[in-house]
Amino acid sequence: MAIFFETVARDIAGRTGKLRVGDKIMRTPALLPVINPHIQLIPPRDMQEMGVEALITNAYIFHRSREYRERALAEGLHKTLDFDGIIMTDSGSFQLSVYGDVEITNRETLEFQKKIGSDIWVPLDIPTHPDADRETTARELAITMERLKEATMIMGDDHQLAGPVQGGMYEDLREKTGREVGDLGYSFCPIGAVVPLMESYRFRDLVKVVIAAKKGIPASACVHLFGAGHPVMFALAVAMGCDIFDSAAYALYAKEGRYMTQSGSYKLKELVELPCACEVCRKMTAEELNTSPDRERLLSFHNLSVSLAEISRIRQAIYDGVLWELVDERCRSHPELLKGYRELLRHADLLEQSDRVSKRRFFYRGTESCSRTEVIRYRHMIPRLPSGKRVQISLDGGTREGFDQVLFFKPPFGPYPAELKETFPIGQSELPEWDDDMVRAGCKGIVVYTQSNPGTEVTIYCTREWHDLVRQMVPGAEVKCDDI
Repeated sequence: MAIFFETVARDIAGRTGKLRVGDKIMRTPALLPVINPHIQLIPPRDMQEMGVEALITNAYIFHRSREYRERALAEGLHKTLDFDGIIMTDSGSFQLSVYGDVEITNRETLEFQKKIGSDIWVPLDIPTHPDADRETTARELAITMERLKEATMIMGDDHQLAGPVQGGMYEDLREKTGREVGDLGYSFCPIGAVVPLMESYRFRDLVKVVIAAKKGIPASACVHLFGAGHPVMFALAVAMGCDIFDSAAYALYAKEGRYMTQSGSYKLKELVELPCACEVCRKMTAEELNTSPDRERLLSFHNLSVSLAEISRIRQAIYDGVLWELVDERCRSHPELLKGYRELLRHADLLEQSDRVSKRRFFYRGTESCSRTEVIRYRHMIPRLPSGKRVQISLDGGTREGFDQVLFFKPPFGPYPAELKETFPIGQSELPEWDDDMVRAGCKGIVVYTQSNPGTEVTIYCTREWHDLVRQMVPGAEVKCDDI
């Protein structure tokens, strides 16, 4: 019984899909709530009624528990937790990263996970801290890879193993590891040891690590971002190509009295209103929730509801082809998220290879939109545009006689023939008044066209407003303006 992943729809590097483990199927992107059997604020059965299709718990905790070890071995994990969906078990790697060595071997944890009936098993990898030096990272990575190889031999070819991709902050190690994990036959690949980056809001570094790992991980594999727990960054992570998240944040935040929203968190005691439509928020006032003796459980329910709603919103955005717009909106809620967004755009050439060809619309949201995959893809298509001995490119919308070909201009894409006026992205573009950034981006398209047609005499007609900028961006071109 192996793990299979099927992609249903794409947008950027994000995917909606189906993860099949045996006879169980879950939709992706998906959030796996973290369950501690000793602390269950929301019972797994109630989570399933909320729409949770999979969860994650810790095999090491069960292995060490006097209360739950024998019960899980006798009854199975699903009956012990009262949950029918997919259950993934972590090996104890988190405890290893926090407390040092754990009292369990790689073989022991894998065999225990299988005995208790877990659906997805995780070998005992070493989650190297992002700030570790290269020598330490490489040494611990070698141990992790030996354990992953050992896991495939212990559990056999038809396994339900997850293959963690480690490598610290070293992008070459992450890419190499992703490739090696795929070569070992792993089809479920968690990207590990990134929680410290998210806790310290190092989203730019997070993007670098994930993009590097994705370069190596097989495109057919399901990618799990370990410890990504706040809904504000789900869209960014999905755009990078992550399919699964796991989170204890819904409960940890509740314990601290923190109220999650899709764009950040608030201290519950500072709220006057509850800006949410979940069951808790519609039945209580902010003051009633804050003073309730059951506050922690109720706040956990709210936090999990917000997280699940964001996952649904992301899935719909992928189907609609508007994931970029959602990423742009979410990442403007914090300066460090915006840095992560801009780092993601630096990899637009790579992302363009997996992005869909046609979408519902292109909605311009400022400078960042000029670097999106749709712009990059159109620019790659420009050399195929019709040409001739004398070509007019019109920024002012007018046409003149004496030219073999007339191209119009729409920023941030660049020149286009009239035949493409109703096609994506030219026709399905929502643009405000032109600004310098979008015109500069469009002029880069003109440069691509002129360089692709060195024997063509190109004349650019524009209004007085854009005359100087066009001449600056397209040096050597003949730029004319009727009112100058």
